[in-house]
Amino acid sequence: MKYIVVLGDGMADYPVKELACKTPLQYANTPTMDYMAKRGTLGMVKTVPQGMPAGSDTANMAVFGYDPFVYYSGRSPFEAASMGVPMLDTDITFRCNLVTVSSDEPFEEKIMIDHSSDEITTEEAGVLIKALSDYLGTQEIKFYPGISYRHLIIWDNGPYEWKLTPPHDILGQKVKEYMPKGPGSEIIEEMTKKSYKFLSEHDINKKRVARGLKPANSIWVWGEGKKPLLSSFYKKYNLKGSVISAVDLIKGIGMCAGMDVIDVEGATGNIHTNFIGKAKAALSEMAKGNDFVYVHVEAPDECGHRYEIENKYKAIEFIDNQIVKVIKDEMDRLGEDYKMIILPDHPTPLSLRTHTSEPVPFLIYQSNDEKDNINGDYNEFTANETGLYFPEGYKLMDYFIKGTI
Repeated sequence: MKYIVVLGDGMADYPVKELACKTPLQYANTPTMDYMAKRGTLGMVKTVPQGMPAGSDTANMAVFGYDPFVYYSGRSPFEAASMGVPMLDTDITFRCNLVTVSSDEPFEEKIMIDHSSDEITTEEAGVLIKALSDYLGTQEIKFYPGISYRHLIIWDNGPYEWKLTPPHDILGQKVKEYMPKGPGSEIIEEMTKKSYKFLSEHDINKKRVARGLKPANSIWVWGEGKKPLLSSFYKKYNLKGSVISAVDLIKGIGMCAGMDVIDVEGATGNIHTNFIGKAKAALSEMAKGNDFVYVHVEAPDECGHRYEIENKYKAIEFIDNQIVKVIKDEMDRLGEDYKMIILPDHPTPLSLRTHTSEPVPFLIYQSNDEKDNINGDYNEFTANETGLYFPEGYKLMDYFIKGTI
């Protein structure tokens, strides 16, 4: 038996007026997932534990089968692991976004316009982070370049008691109420303000503005954490696994769990990604003997943050047609038994442009045990109507693999 996870980051949503008052999952044309829903198991799962932030870190950790209350030590350490950045036990890591804030007014009065600086290219961002490192870096505080707008700061022996806010949670709002709080916060605040003055004058940003793009005119620091200690996924489930994602966070969780991490050419973390390439990579990993693949697709989440209604439901259609169908057709052709689970990690409602912690719908399909039920199509409402519910999200993986809770 092969086990396949297809995770559409942020797929779940609320009904959208422009989509005939349907959610993107309801509105999207998803014949493969709907076929599997009518022959599989639908239910709801709360991936974000009560009292924890509604982030892809805690949610995906739960989907992988790890209790966030036990294993979670922050988001950025997983990104550090993926980026190959060595961490000491005394290090504190932070996510460092390149963001777009409004201009002219004092920094505290600025508005968070874009958490991704118009999805700045990795090449442009790399130049900016290197320049920032030279300008702001110290013996204790170091900058590390990542992908697109997602980067890393490591503070040797830094403080750990922080109140930091993700930039995608405050889009369209003044940053004044969300400036860093905690011991040492004045250092991060000063770095942030200095970064605005420095980045606003950088040639890369002047050229971006000339091309009609948003400038990456500030850093925004959040997602603090310590070195993570996950148990082995193989020892936990006796399955050799692979992770396929364009996002350092998900790669880092996989690495820390001892799984193979596969890079796919053209995988971007947005809607312009190599959907089919991810499906083919999953098939290749199973062909070489791995029993478990975790295919993560960031696109619906980014569309939710950016209020791209059409792109969000199209991203779901691409997942259905270019990932789920491609994998299902090939596994059926090979005649190999498999189970597939499809779900979001959390909702990213278009109306809010950020994550929420409500339960999300899941679909489990087993090739050699097709059911004949009347669940209906795969979406938030049909999944909720079944009454199957996992209040502790990390237990869903046991149910998926072992058939028990």
